[in-house]
Amino acid sequence: MYFVKKIDVADNERAFLFKKNRFAGVLEPGRYRYIDLPGNIRVERFDITRHELDHNLGKFLVSTFVDQTRDYLEAYQLSDYEIGLLYHDGQLIDIVAPGSFKVYWKGPEKIELKRIDISEEFRISNALLALLGRGHSAQLIRSASQTIYYTEVEDNHVGILLVNGKLESLLQPGSYGFWKFHRNVVVKHIDLRLQNVEVSGQEILTKDRVSLRLNLSAAYRADDPQLAQSKLADFNDYLYREFQLQLREAVGTKTLDQLLNDKDALNQVITDGIRQRVGEYGISVKSVGVRDIILPGDMKTILNQVVEAEKAAEANLIKRREETAATRSLHNTAKMMEGNPTLMRLKELEVLEKVTERIGNINVYSGLEGVMKDLVKSPSVLK
Repeated sequence: MYFVKKIDVADNERAFLFKKNRFAGVLEPGRYRYIDLPGNIRVERFDITRHELDHNLGKFLVSTFVDQTRDYLEAYQLSDYEIGLLYHDGQLIDIVAPGSFKVYWKGPEKIELKRIDISEEFRISNALLALLGRGHSAQLIRSASQTIYYTEVEDNHVGILLVNGKLESLLQPGSYGFWKFHRNVVVKHIDLRLQNVEVSGQEILTKDRVSLRLNLSAAYRADDPQLAQSKLADFNDYLYREFQLQLREAVGTKTLDQLLNDKDALNQVITDGIRQRVGEYGISVKSVGVRDIILPGDMKTILNQVVEAEKAAEANLIKRREETAATRSLHNTAKMMEGNPTLMRLKELEVLEKVTERIGNINVYSGLEGVMKDLVKSPSVLK
């Protein structure tokens, strides 16, 4: 017994018609009636607003039934070194990976897949990079994050582009994007500004076996970052170790007194040594300074005692010199008075004046003459 099977296809749909499990064609929107034994007619519907045909037989159908599918489907086969940019009505909506086979529905909305050869040129143009960065499609944003290596090189920096571990080029300040497919892309950022390195808490023995703890500060700049990157795995770590070794070498060849008396000489020795070592790697050392020389507790006590004794000896020497000078001055004064009675009387009056300054009351019993007896006998002075 025959049955009539009614099939309705919506305006936004297309349908694959199968008769006895064999592809019979594509059904456009409308109503269809087929005489069908149970299970003889099969229809698969697709929403064409989703653009892509998601069917396990998609490639087979468009390749085998070219005449039946040509007006409804567009197929794209990308090579292993081609990127596909999918446009919907002129707007970029997705990125298609190399080697992909895609089938899209034809309809009122224009679908186009543009190919980009990445076999040699894998850097993304600034115009396309800006377009990808402003993508309004969630699918495009997700695809871009998965397929693009993006980096920004700041001012006063330079980027070292490494592709599959090989140094390719230097990147000046700006935005860059690279396709990840078939390549391992890495950009290392190097600061071209003056950098500081701190070597702190170094326990070192001097030439005379005194243990010191020192802190060192230095400033350097990468003048040739490409050379530094190619020759050194991590030049910051290398510089720290070299400063550490130079500090130990310089301190170990000097006594404690030499270090304390001339710290600038220590800085110069370290500077000369480090410049010879790092100059061949494109790095210049601008300044080196030993900030702190910290003595152990017992050594501090000893040095304080030494300093105290030296200062006491200096003070005693100054005191003796002053006493000698004072005695010599007194001797000279006495020599002058010895042959000059008037000068002697003036000196006596000066002494009397100083004595009277310390006396509050003076009781005179025999007159001024008695007070001045044998001290001042000049009548002209007593008047």
